Amino acid sequence: MEFKIQIKQTKQDHIYIVDDEKKLSSLAVLTKEELAFIKTSFAVEQTIVSINKLSYFIFIYLFKNKKTDAQTHDACRKAGAELSGICNKYKLTEITIANLSANTHAAVLVAEGMALANYQFLKYRTEAKKITNTLKLIYFTKTSATVKEVAQLNIVIDAIYRARTLVNEPLNYLSAEQLSKEIVLLGKDAGFKVTVFNKARIQKEKMGGLLAVNLGSIQPPTFSIMEYLPKKALNKKPIVLVGKGVVYDTGGLSLKPTANSMDRMKSDMSGAALVSCAMYAIAKLQLPLHIIALVPATDNRPGQEAYVPGDVITMLSGKTVEVLNTDAEGRMLLADALQWAKRYKPELVMDFATLTGAASAAVGEDGIVCMGTADDQVKKAFRESGFRQYERLVEYPLWDEYGDQIKSDIADIKNVGGPSGGAITAGKFLEHFIDYPWMHFDIAGVSFATAKKGYIPVGGTAYGMRMLLDFLMHYGKA
Repeated sequence: MEFKIQIKQTKQDHIYIVDDEKKLSSLAVLTKEELAFIKTSFAVEQTIVSINKLSYFIFIYLFKNKKTDAQTHDACRKAGAELSGICNKYKLTEITIANLSANTHAAVLVAEGMALANYQFLKYRTEAKKITNTLKLIYFTKTSATVKEVAQLNIVIDAIYRARTLVNEPLNYLSAEQLSKEIVLLGKDAGFKVTVFNKARIQKEKMGGLLAVNLGSIQPPTFSIMEYLPKKALNKKPIVLVGKGVVYDTGGLSLKPTANSMDRMKSDMSGAALVSCAMYAIAKLQLPLHIIALVPATDNRPGQEAYVPGDVITMLSGKTVEVLNTDAEGRMLLADALQWAKRYKPELVMDFATLTGAASAAVGEDGIVCMGTADDQVKKAFRESGFRQYERLVEYPLWDEYGDQIKSDIADIKNVGGPSGGAITAGKFLEHFIDYPWMHFDIAGVSFATAKKGYIPVGGTAYGMRMLLDFLMHYGKA
């Protein structure tokens, strides 16, 4: 999908955004009969009306304010998703959006929703040409979007598409090694540095958590380090992103017991896709921030010399972990990455991971469970970004009592707690490996969709990336 500002106004397919019926009279392209039809449609709560002019289409979207700005903006995105479907139904290849409403952001939000809904993953479909969406280009009239907004939208949508595609790729293509190659390509395209550790280097560094999870696989692990360092960075100490890169999760010897629970486990590297493609956007947007991203990657299988419940693993930090469930593997490799982040003396560290079914069960498909030690100002900024992008956050506590659940009789800690509070005890486990301001985002419930919902397609969603980029674009601003 591509976005441009229209240079010359022509009679072509248009979307007009209005917030008042009276503004329709300013549209010379509409006849009296068409105006009457549109008004009648609005009267029965229809917010999108299609007019077939035979040689081109006109779509009218009636913009309505909701209870909050966040809800209003998301309604625009959802209207965009509906309009995307209509455009593809009529085999349109391009469309122009004209914003006649009082909301200056309406056109960009509608276009964003159109683009998010327009994504497809057809690499393995033999009939791909027949079912490919026709819509490729969205124009804005000169008064409907700024050059900066259009440039930013092009970059963010591109990054989201790339992240979704990585999540949708199956393990027989996207091994840990292939993921690292994809990250290298992202760095070359966007202009950030990438260093990849192979298994020998990971063994040399004694990343015990990552190596333990990899024991059951015939494929080697990787550890990818990305760095974007602009000449005039606002932050003296780097911001570090960490993404869980379990390219496929069987649960290991603690094989996943729930029916169909492995069907979507290729998406267990959604955190890795999110932070890697966020780095792509960060570099393309030329954000004035020094940012490092870390991706520990492997698959988790019950073969070879797979680690077993009861094993004690020595982590990169030197801490010992009693493994009671090999399906609690994400925290094992994240712990090594969080420990590695200490060497950068970071200003802030954020990890993104499909970490627990508990988080998914708690908030479902409409929010991200988060927790952390960052100060209240940072947490407030995250909440605001979450609402702006409608990728909302639910903060959980990190009370000491939850830490009691992961005390071990034979090691420093164990990798699972009790039957309740699973999302929090996972966070408490990770907390053992930090000594800096930190936020943990559990995206288990939102990373992969089994059904289309508004502008969220089936498959990888990249949910959380727009929130993260929004946070970074506002970073350090009052």
